[in-house]
Amino acid sequence: MPTSPASAFGELYSAYAAGRLDPAFALLLETQSMLRPQVRQAMAVGETVSGLMLERDQPAAMSANSGARALAMIDEMEAAARAPDAALRLPEEPELSELPEPLREPALMAYGDMGWQNLASGIRRLGLDVGSALEVELYRIQPGARVPRHTHGGQEFTLVVSGGFTDETGSYGPGDMAINGPEDTHQPVGDADGICYALAVRDSGLRFTGVMGLVQRLLGK
Repeated sequence: MPTSPASAFGELYSAYAAGRLDPAFALLLETQSMLRPQVRQAMAVGETVSGLMLERDQPAAMSANSGARALAMIDEMEAAARAPDAALRLPEEPELSELPEPLREPALMAYGDMGWQNLASGIRRLGLDVGSALEVELYRIQPGARVPRHTHGGQEFTLVVSGGFTDETGSYGPGDMAINGPEDTHQPVGDADGICYALAVRDSGLRFTGVMGLVQRLLGK
């Protein structure tokens, strides 16, 4: 069944607020927060708690000229923000341009760099580079299209961004999170009400079954 955002990611909100969350999970949380108000609220609470804890910490001694160096760093960051960046040179792709803002830029950058990879009939995937060692992919699933049946080498977190899919565990719509591990075998099928976009983060690759699994093993992937 679709997971409750608060129960599934509760322990990650404080890590995000403290700046210790892996970039892949940060993208997952930020994107989900654009789809679910309760996630935005939980993230705000985490940031508030982190701020209160920081205020109660014992002040640390600062080195000479540390204030001036900090101000110089701020000036550099502001200058970089004003300078032309990759967002101004992103390719045009109407569907990807409709994605929530945290996801839109890395998706368009990946589209411009590598383009879509066909996984199966009606299924395409796009590998995203967000500065993480984890595997991050955006899936485009047409209505009725079936992702090849598979299990997982590790943990997989899949966020439905738009549309929806259904598998052996239930139906998932925008903002829902599906969490699967090595013990889970499933075959997501795109719902009939429109194209499904889903963001997946995993610490190991997919392991296909059936003919796809045989091909995968022959290729050594």
